[in-house]
Formats: sequence, structure tokens, C-alpha cells
Amino acid sequence: MAVTLSDQDRITLRTAAWGAVTLMSAADATGRSHRAATDGSIALGSATGLVGHVLAEWPKGVNLKGKSVAELADRVLPALTATMSLLKRQDPAEADNFRSTVIVAIEAAGRTHQGQPTPTLADMIRKITAALDAA
Repeated sequence: MAVTLSDQDRITLRTAAWGAVTLMSAADATGRSHRAATDGSIALGSATGLVGHVLAEWPKGVNLKGKSVAELADRVLPALTATMSLLKRQDPAEADNFRSTVIVAIEAAGRTHQGQPTPTLADMIRKITAALDAA
């Protein structure tokens, strides 16, 4: 089944995936948020399939700025759910690919502290996973 994504769908997908990594980085109060961002970004850059192609495009239109983690989460968490809903309708295998790509990225971002995420990062992983599963 061919997946058809509008320009807005592509922006939402990129906002969701890159935003999840940005949330992990913002939630890392240990002073190593750059490591979380780097590890999560490497994971997203390794994505394959349609998701990998969309994530590899220049992120025109993606807004990951905010004055707080809450403001960023208000944008990113609904984008995760919306992307999962869209992909599930069009191609369940690609929805699984998106979900696993985001999970690998946030787990990579969360493992910057001797293999274990801090409680704050673990909570952010839970919130991101819940948004992915809400669709």
C-alpha cells in the first residue's frame, strides 16, 4: 500500500519525531542534554522506509521552539498521536516503523547516564510512548 503524505503531514511527522528527541534533551537537567540530542538525532538519521525519507528532508516548517518544556510538549505530543493515526490508516507497517524509530531515538537519548535514564527522562519516555500509543 502506498502512503500519501501531504506537506502538512510531513511537517507533523518531522515535528513528532524530532520533537520527541528535543523533549528528551530539554528534560535532561544533568548538563548533558547535548549528548541526549546527539544520540537521539543519530537514531532518527538511521531511520529507513518512508519515515527515514521524510526525516531526511530539510525540516522546513517545523517549529520546536518554546519557552518551556510544557509548551514544547503541547506541540509534540499531539503530533506523535496524529502521525500514528495517519500512518495506521494508510499503512500499519509504516506506523510500526515510525513508532519503533521514535522509541529507539528516545531510548538512545535517555541512555546518556551510565545506561539508565534519570527519573525525569524516564517520565518523558513514558509520556512520549503514551502519545504514540494513544492513536
